[in-house]
Amino acid sequence: MTTQFLKRVALVAALALAGPATAAPPAASGMTFSPCPIQDLNGIAVYNAECADFAVPENPAAPGGRTIKLRVARVPAINRQKQADPLFLLAGGPGMGATALYGNAAPVFGRIRRNRDIVLVDQRGTGSSNALNCPTDDLEMMRATPEQLRDEAQSCLKKLSEHADVAYYTTSVAVQDLDRVRAALGYERINLYGGSYGTRVAQQYLRRFPKQTRSVILDGVVAPEQILGPDTALDAEKALESVMARCARDAACHDKFGDPAESYRALRKSLETKAVSVTLPDPTSGTPRTIEFGSLQLALVLRLATYNSEQAALLPLALHLAQQERNFAPLAGQFLMTLRTFDEIASYGMHNAVVCTEDVPFFDTVKIDRAKLETTFLGAVQVDALRSVCAGWPRGPLDADLHAPLRSDVPVLLLSGGNDPVTPPANAEKAKAGLTNSLHLVLPNLGHGQIGAPCMDRVMADFISLGTVKGLDTSCTKRSRPMPFFTTLSGPAP
Repeated sequence: MTTQFLKRVALVAALALAGPATAAPPAASGMTFSPCPIQDLNGIAVYNAECADFAVPENPAAPGGRTIKLRVARVPAINRQKQADPLFLLAGGPGMGATALYGNAAPVFGRIRRNRDIVLVDQRGTGSSNALNCPTDDLEMMRATPEQLRDEAQSCLKKLSEHADVAYYTTSVAVQDLDRVRAALGYERINLYGGSYGTRVAQQYLRRFPKQTRSVILDGVVAPEQILGPDTALDAEKALESVMARCARDAACHDKFGDPAESYRALRKSLETKAVSVTLPDPTSGTPRTIEFGSLQLALVLRLATYNSEQAALLPLALHLAQQERNFAPLAGQFLMTLRTFDEIASYGMHNAVVCTEDVPFFDTVKIDRAKLETTFLGAVQVDALRSVCAGWPRGPLDADLHAPLRSDVPVLLLSGGNDPVTPPANAEKAKAGLTNSLHLVLPNLGHGQIGAPCMDRVMADFISLGTVKGLDTSCTKRSRPMPFFTTLSGPAP
């Protein structure tokens, strides 16, 4: 979706059988690799890799037409006697590149990398694969009308048309790219890790190329049948209510803040009436900055605050400071950090290409209860904004079975946070119904994306090593706990 819409409602998605066998490294046909560093978002951690560009036709049905270059990065296995099947990472969003995902989560895949290559293909339209980026004035577009959203989308479309036909940046085309890269690198079979929207890509790859897929990890699952958008506000509100209820049951949190849901409701009502002006040091530069903080800004903060337990741990305190002490700096700072993060990792034109083909056209096939949506902090803004953005956006290739139930006996490990605000565990259960060789792990009270949970790196490495869910020891995940609530800005109660 366009930048402004992502800022208003966060990423939707904001808004990876046989036993192991050793083999020599595969030859890279048609690719010339050279050393390249992969950095985390803050430029602090740097990981060594080798990169190459791989040319593919933009329109697969017109191989003689324009070609685009896919960025392919490979992090070689440490063991010289490595396994023949690598791990491919598929990022979320839609709009995030695989290299950005790895840069921010590399240590999690360290155990897997001991014996397997890690392969990163920036999906077409993201990262360094002909990215579909459209810069805009983020704060100004927070207040955009539906007409302005449509105009901005058309402006974005015009800019992108200089180097891309955005219709050909959908999941159905991307999985074909992925298998082209697999074949070019000489891998007979691969393992997949997909996070959030990446789980849709992983499942469609599995559907199209079952013989080439050895195992799959789905983290924050989008079921194939799922239409993204209509339920997002309801799922987000439910996750927020769960965080508030957990604080009310926690002795230290309750003693400090009482029922934080009261502060939430009062603050939301106040900001719906009138925004406040907040001056604070910019979280990135440290220079003073003044912004208007209203209901849309609050909605974005609430949305992202439930994504992980670290941010959720700060939420009751931040709401209390804003409502009781009129100190909006913590909430406003989190808002500005969110804008910066989206700008640096998301390709919004690619997001549009996906949702305007794969989701919005199907809105009329599902029930949308607008009255119920309006009771949530996100309201119906997501549904309405997506319709506006997609009104004039070209639809691209769509596999007829993209939203059909997936049936497979390939080993699949599904991961869910019990309090995921965007892909709740019920989604994974729906996907699991057709996966006969699968296991679904739910980590109570955790949010979106489980790769950072304690011991999950070991569970994933063991699963890929075994190549089956049978005999997989997941007992360590039972010790996972959310971060304790902060009762002061110094941290949780002793």
